[in-house]
Amino acid sequence: MSSKIKSISKSGICANQLRFNNLEQWLKWQESLHFTAIELGLERCRRVANNMGLLKPAHNVISVAGTNGKGSSVTMLDSILRHAGYKLGRYTSPHLLCYNERICIDDEFVSDAELCESFDRIDRARGDISLTYFEFGTLAALDIFRQHKIDLAILEVGLGGRLDAVNVLDAEVALITSIDIDHQQWLGDDRESIGREKAGIFRNKAPAVCSDPKPPQSLLDCADALGTPLFILGRDYQLSTQPGFWSWHTDTVSLQKLPIPMQFCDFQLDNAAGVLMVLEKIKHEYPVSLEDIKQGLGSFHINGRMQFIPGRIPKILDVAHNSESVSSLVKNLSKIPCPGQTHLVVGMLKDKDHARIFKVLLSIADSWNIITLSAGRGSDAKTLSAELKKLGVDENVVEYASVAHAIDELDASSRSGDRIVVTGSFLTVGAALRHLNSELN
Repeated sequence: MSSKIKSISKSGICANQLRFNNLEQWLKWQESLHFTAIELGLERCRRVANNMGLLKPAHNVISVAGTNGKGSSVTMLDSILRHAGYKLGRYTSPHLLCYNERICIDDEFVSDAELCESFDRIDRARGDISLTYFEFGTLAALDIFRQHKIDLAILEVGLGGRLDAVNVLDAEVALITSIDIDHQQWLGDDRESIGREKAGIFRNKAPAVCSDPKPPQSLLDCADALGTPLFILGRDYQLSTQPGFWSWHTDTVSLQKLPIPMQFCDFQLDNAAGVLMVLEKIKHEYPVSLEDIKQGLGSFHINGRMQFIPGRIPKILDVAHNSESVSSLVKNLSKIPCPGQTHLVVGMLKDKDHARIFKVLLSIADSWNIITLSAGRGSDAKTLSAELKKLGVDENVVEYASVAHAIDELDASSRSGDRIVVTGSFLTVGAALRHLNSELN
């Protein structure tokens, strides 16, 4: 009689045994594995990526950093390049409804089984190296993209750039979207400091694109110091609008009568202009036609960005969570006729500038429906209501334990012509989408 010998890895797992059997268990474990939820730095992730042979992928990489517009820009690039026939890997964060949204192959979420198998490979490769939740996800994206033999990976930077896990790879082109003050605890208190962190994804001689028409000087200085060719909206490429269309051009290229990506979303034009500049920089390896561009822009959609849900009382969902994105939300809402009242449903994370965001929203709010976010970084409704009171707002403020409860109450009490606007966080909008989807089903 023979006995089967099982080898034990440094992580304490038998060679033929997974640590966990389902995605929920893996994610719950990852949340508590590292001593802190966020710890910037490349060394841990780079060591594990090196152990797995992920640092020199067979495909090229586009990295996208910025304060606002990253997810939209990644998704827009993905849409156009897929219409051109390329096999795309897309990595974004955070997710709205399910973790699988973060890693897509040709616009399809990866399966639970693929994620679990990848997490297992990472777990075995890391040995005694502690990884954050985000680092596990980033490594899984790189690992799964290799498994699928993609043509091109488009990676959204999670936080900052210089020390973000995505930055373990060198990008063929780096894209920086709009830059504003956010995540001050990690990135600094002003645009110059934040711009310097975003510029950390630049590489020597590899082109970089900025779709912020007024980038901080630190971004330009970093590009000069590295020898990075930097192309800036308004300086090196331009956009112009016509009724129902827009145009894009450089000194040598002009694209006319392009479809506007998403109605009532002016900020998407800057994102789209930056995307077209990126495509211009990679056209020799990844050519796309004008028709590919038009189809990709015309079919572009991303949940949680000025997402309109019709009904007796229409809902508008937007993940705006800093002053710049909230200002864009207010501007876009002003273009949508509303004969009745605007009821805000707002939930935010603790580390956001609540007062600054509320000041921007004051101009459109007829009622404030404040949500407690139960996640670890979530703020409670009483804290947010106290911030409103400091601004002189103590009427028409109601606190709720959940987004679902707030929406149900507002649906019942609102009049025809009113609208509900859900904003403040990905968590808030995600909860609204789950609730509204369950109602439809």
